[in-house]
Amino acid sequence: MSATEVVHRALDAGRRRVWAHRQVQPGTAAGLPRGTRTERSFASALPESARSEIAPDLAAGLVTAADKVLAGTWTTLGVCRTDSADPDWFADPVTGRRAPDRQLAFRVPHRDEAETGNIKQVWEMSRHHHLTVLAAAWWLTQDERYADAAADQLRSWWRANPFLTGVHWTSGIEAGIRLISWTWIRRLLDDWPKVGDLFEHNDDAVRQIGWHQEFLAGFPSRGSSANNHILAETAGQFVAACAFPWYAKSGEWRQGAAALLERELAANTFDDGVNRELATDYHRFVLELGLVAAVEADAHGHALSEATWQHLGRMLVAAAAIVDTTGRPPRQGDGDEGRAVLIDDPERDPWAAVLATGAALFDTPPWFPAVRGSVQERLLGAVGRPRRSTLTAVRPRQFSDAGLVLLRSRTQDGPEIWCRCDGGPHGFLSIAAHAHADALSLEVRHDGVDVLADAGTYCYHGEAEWRRWFRSTAAHNTVEIGGVSQSDSGGPFLWKTQARTTTLACEVGEQPVQTWRAEHDGYQRLTTPTIHRRSVTLDSPSRCLTVVDTLDAAAPVELSMTWQLGPDVQVDLNGAHAALSWRVGAERRHGLIILPKELAWTCHRGELDPIAGWYSPRFGARVPATSLIGRGLASSSTRLFTALELP
Repeated sequence: MSATEVVHRALDAGRRRVWAHRQVQPGTAAGLPRGTRTERSFASALPESARSEIAPDLAAGLVTAADKVLAGTWTTLGVCRTDSADPDWFADPVTGRRAPDRQLAFRVPHRDEAETGNIKQVWEMSRHHHLTVLAAAWWLTQDERYADAAADQLRSWWRANPFLTGVHWTSGIEAGIRLISWTWIRRLLDDWPKVGDLFEHNDDAVRQIGWHQEFLAGFPSRGSSANNHILAETAGQFVAACAFPWYAKSGEWRQGAAALLERELAANTFDDGVNRELATDYHRFVLELGLVAAVEADAHGHALSEATWQHLGRMLVAAAAIVDTTGRPPRQGDGDEGRAVLIDDPERDPWAAVLATGAALFDTPPWFPAVRGSVQERLLGAVGRPRRSTLTAVRPRQFSDAGLVLLRSRTQDGPEIWCRCDGGPHGFLSIAAHAHADALSLEVRHDGVDVLADAGTYCYHGEAEWRRWFRSTAAHNTVEIGGVSQSDSGGPFLWKTQARTTTLACEVGEQPVQTWRAEHDGYQRLTTPTIHRRSVTLDSPSRCLTVVDTLDAAAPVELSMTWQLGPDVQVDLNGAHAALSWRVGAERRHGLIILPKELAWTCHRGELDPIAGWYSPRFGARVPATSLIGRGLASSSTRLFTALELP
């Protein structure tokens, strides 16, 4: 942590002590924020034509999801809640604990599961994504049940969470996302006769919208926390200041949030368009935040700068370029499926929604993946102003700043072989919060099926051993030396050391043979300092991917090499040969891995002591998957050769 950040945190601590007397307890009378305007309106409704542009099946999927909310069913981070019709805003469905609801927020130890339960689960329901779904269902059907339910729950939340009381005032990112949800709920309910009584003429609503913006202006994320959190905070404040200009400080909040959003969006994005956290799911999340904010800016005549739109265009290009033939993105780093706003069936792919939204706002090139539209894409497109700036005409395969390289087989050679190579920085800022120890790791798919898989994320809080394993080198398709990860973890969102990776050579494109070579220095900290180098070659006509690993070490070192297979891949290991098979519909496909004979190879699937052989298909879920692990000694003279043959 830098000296500047230490000073800022000290100032924040002082501000919390000063603000503590402003806490409002539930049931206590409170005035409106100072300078609240008497005349209040909402000036950006959806155009009348928008409803007719929603495809019937998209509308039906969203309405079905809203019906489930009314019936009490909503899934948060892989856990099915049964109280969505009348939520306990402080309950954790995982541990059964209840977070503090009357304590001063600044004194709530929200990282202590014994006090709050699984904090992600507690916070998630209060992002109010299920309420945007209800509001959208009313907009589509005019069925009063959806509007009444959304209104009742908003009133419930506003009453239960007055200023600075309880766990929901402990995180700026949560406050920012709530403001975006409230803006879109108000927009979707614009034709509902009782919407003014819910928002403009409701003192609870006016207080909460003002309090949230004041909180965000007072306690922005800084320093090592200025990642996707600061972007969600500033996007939320900017959206609310545009949509609800009801306060004396609205103009100041809007201008300050816009400046900070534009600055931090640039700071969080490499020039090649990839998000600096190097966690692919957060790239999508940040892109969605940027698009939502930019659309709101257009709707109110406060357009963001052309430079910011160019940043968003580069991020869109990166997002579209890295997906495989089925539209699935890489699984690099952390991912929790966070959404800036949800106006769709929650089971719809968020990547498809974001790419479709981008396609509605930019002129997309011929290589852009074909993505089916969504309700969200239609509505954001209806509110925003399309930019007719053309994106790059050639689909990128190398992102030099991010160290992300894609080897792809040629179309004429058969089903797509897609290989992501990791040769970039460890993560973003001093703590690299959402990074994994995955330098030089590979992710390989055949026709969209995980063959060599990234294990995923699974959890953030509450299960320390699982958090450590899913972030570790042992959970990734690379080499572990000395029984430790390449980067040294200091906590669930902290890395004490960070491996530095250098790309040595890269030849990608439409040529039949593509290559990538890189090295990292993460093991220079060991008693026997070691450099790991890896060379990967994809021979598209022969349908073969070869990997050569070498070490630069003064003496032999112990190592283990992991090839983590996808959960649907079956394995028959025979010495240094592993026969693979998996199903695609009724068809069974086969592959072969020829493993380095210098190592002793074993199969591991769904093991707990020690943890090995797991795959997380989404946040909060894990399933067994086979890991091939080879162990042995290697020195500078050792050349470890792996070949993956695919149909």
